[in-house]
Amino acid sequence: MRVGTDKTPMTGTPVDVRIMTRAELALHGIRLDAPVKRPDGAGPSDDGHVLVDGANAALPTNPASPYAVRDGRVWLGEEDTGLAISPVRRPKFYDMTTVDGVRYEQLARLHGADVLATTVVQTCIRYGESERCRFCTIEESLRSGATVAAKTPAQLAEVAEAAVRLDGVRQMVMTTGTTAGPDRGARNLVRAVRAVLAAVPGLPIQVQCEPPGELRWIRELREAGATAIGIHVESLDEEVRRRWMPGKSTVALAEYEAAWDEAVRVFGHNRVSTYLLVGLGEDPDELIAGARSLIERGVYPFVVPFRPMRGTLAARDGIGAPSAELLRYVTKAVAERLRAAGMSGADQKAGCAACGACSVLRTAGG
Repeated sequence: MRVGTDKTPMTGTPVDVRIMTRAELALHGIRLDAPVKRPDGAGPSDDGHVLVDGANAALPTNPASPYAVRDGRVWLGEEDTGLAISPVRRPKFYDMTTVDGVRYEQLARLHGADVLATTVVQTCIRYGESERCRFCTIEESLRSGATVAAKTPAQLAEVAEAAVRLDGVRQMVMTTGTTAGPDRGARNLVRAVRAVLAAVPGLPIQVQCEPPGELRWIRELREAGATAIGIHVESLDEEVRRRWMPGKSTVALAEYEAAWDEAVRVFGHNRVSTYLLVGLGEDPDELIAGARSLIERGVYPFVVPFRPMRGTLAARDGIGAPSAELLRYVTKAVAERLRAAGMSGADQKAGCAACGACSVLRTAGG
């Protein structure tokens, strides 16, 4: 069993083996056939959904991984890592269709054991190759027929009601591709939130969008009933932003800062989050410093490893994932700062930080 601490060859300081093992799993995956998967879409993850020690985890299902499952435990060769693992069961709502013949699975997906996630608009004005985020495949799932271009509020309400009733879903995440209007997609999220909460009163919902060109949309989202909001920047390094997100980087960091501050004012401290991706080439200590500045703003920095998903420009160009040691180093440092600030992802009630599956922060105590 892997317990205690080792020494990292980079610094000679103690390493929490549990965090390191979880980092390796996040990057190298596990030899497991997961019934619930997210093959592509908006964002940086392409994984199977499992429970690791009872917590949601999104891990690559990789037949070449050194990690395997035996008797409900994670094994590295002949060594029991001490981690319990079980696949998330395929939900019952996946077998249902709307009255107009759209499969519920095309409208929303189960993430982890209890999170319903949907991309309300599956197209993005920034998806042309010259502007596209290099880690994103938002329109690939549309081209494969796994989803539909736009989900109506009524469809999402129908799916959410079934997912809560049949499968015990306890929170929902709504993201969107960026639209051409000044709201950048927030208007569609407002309508969807209202419809879902009319069908399932009290369901915690996180919404995710770019900083709206008009900040009043942040208030509109809160008034519609959203519990939390994600305004995802992915990196605070301008050079990294231009290289990895050529279209999205045209939205100035000052706009993000204004949107985060307004969102904290409207939603509250630790009800706002943003992705920070590890492995885009940013200096790790600068990434940690940026996370600290976000925490001081009341924004939860959801630290996630970049992984080269099939269909991304990064995968096409042969760009690999970061090392497990780099991921461990950044995650541990950010988790320490979150704890010092009294910020927990679980306290957000809904969203990526509340789910925690795509990150190692939960294992590190963040």
